[in-house]
Amino acid sequence: MAQLSPFVEHVLRRVGFGASEAEREQFSRYTYPIAVSVLTNFNPDETDVDDKIGTSGHVIVQPSGRAFSPNVTLADARNRWLFRMVHSPAPLQEKMALIWHHHFATAHSKIAGIITAANATRLMAAKPSEDPARQRGQIELFRQYALGNFRELLTEVAKDPAMLYWLDGRLNGRRAPQENFGRELMELFTIGVGNHVETDVYAAARAFTGWNLLVRATPGSTSPTYQFNYDANNHDTDAKDFSFPIYRDGGRRIPARAASSGMQDGLDLINALAIHPETAKRLARRLWTWFVSETETPDPAFVDHISNVYLANDTNMKPVIRAVLFSKQFADPAQFHQRYGWPVEFVVRSLKEVGYVGFDMNQAATPLVNMGQVLLEPPDVNGWELGPGWFSTGGMLARMNLASALATNQRAALRDAARAHNQTPETLVDFAVNRLSLPEIDGETRNALLDYVRAGGTWTGSEAQLLAKTAGLFHLLTGSGVYQFV
Repeated sequence: MAQLSPFVEHVLRRVGFGASEAEREQFSRYTYPIAVSVLTNFNPDETDVDDKIGTSGHVIVQPSGRAFSPNVTLADARNRWLFRMVHSPAPLQEKMALIWHHHFATAHSKIAGIITAANATRLMAAKPSEDPARQRGQIELFRQYALGNFRELLTEVAKDPAMLYWLDGRLNGRRAPQENFGRELMELFTIGVGNHVETDVYAAARAFTGWNLLVRATPGSTSPTYQFNYDANNHDTDAKDFSFPIYRDGGRRIPARAASSGMQDGLDLINALAIHPETAKRLARRLWTWFVSETETPDPAFVDHISNVYLANDTNMKPVIRAVLFSKQFADPAQFHQRYGWPVEFVVRSLKEVGYVGFDMNQAATPLVNMGQVLLEPPDVNGWELGPGWFSTGGMLARMNLASALATNQRAALRDAARAHNQTPETLVDFAVNRLSLPEIDGETRNALLDYVRAGGTWTGSEAQLLAKTAGLFHLLTGSGVYQFV
């Protein structure tokens, strides 16, 4: 089994979802700087991971008895995304898409209640090249802008059909400005609570009047097309005043404009918020939580450094993420295993590190519900509650049960992989611990694992012993408390 340096192993847990055996072999040849370069220098348009769906040697996502339809069937859309997380050659693309899904939290259920479940799935997850109307789902937007320009991402989110339903932008007109998007744009997506006043919310709503939605029939298809539409007749043309600067000269007023050019009001506000120092600091603090540590408060030096990189690079996220990964705080061994693994991270990491051949991803659907994270269905506009909140009694039980089901499913493959390590209980325990990229195991835990391997008779390393004990070790370790940290 290929060995990784602790720093490379750390970065693979944080920017990806752990490492499969193939990835361990690949990254064992890299220094840390090269590993970071490989992980961050992907082309979002060139990942062919979906072509592997349904082929041998990969996790199973296709339902039995019906066609796999991830553009219109919600369960299939979730499984396709989980498949990508397991198998993508660009794991950071999927990790950032997951982070943006949390940051710009949008739920399928509300949209489905308005336009049907199938069309809501299209707006959340459709792949344009496979959709009859070339609809782009919101998750595809996040994958496209994974490490892209944050200002441009904000603009695309404001025009995204799923968001226009989710925060009621489709209803925003000059006679009755709808405040939901303008409020969350400031409170959640950019500067944060405490950096604007209530009058800014109403002014933002007026700035986005006319940023509506057009639904039209698609020739030759029963699937309608949903697209952003600026309705000039529905725009408030009067000036809008804010409590913070909108323009680089310090001006706080968006001037009155003709309706035909009124879309610029929203663009001016988005630009002002994207380059606001408080947005830079808030993103830096969130990046600390997402990538560095959830057990310590953000280091002010880290926040200053990352926010400065963000502003100096015109809100482009690729240099920001590279700055995070090369920061001394990220590389500090004291921060290893100091993030609480999200349920999705736990599931995908377990599959990559334990094994996945022959495992049906549908077996993870109910456990993920019980763990508290359902893709495409965050609980509210705040996204999921991160940190210790994941670890309710029911949530932890669901993790342990999935660990058991996966180890049982993979017991033959684990036995085969363990043959070269069957000499003693000690060598078998070392094999399991190293494959799972765990922190150093304390003496008491190690002795308990050795007692488990030795139980039932003298150790001989036989096929029967390997079949039972290797799967049992992986069950115990992936279901343990220490494995829940990444």
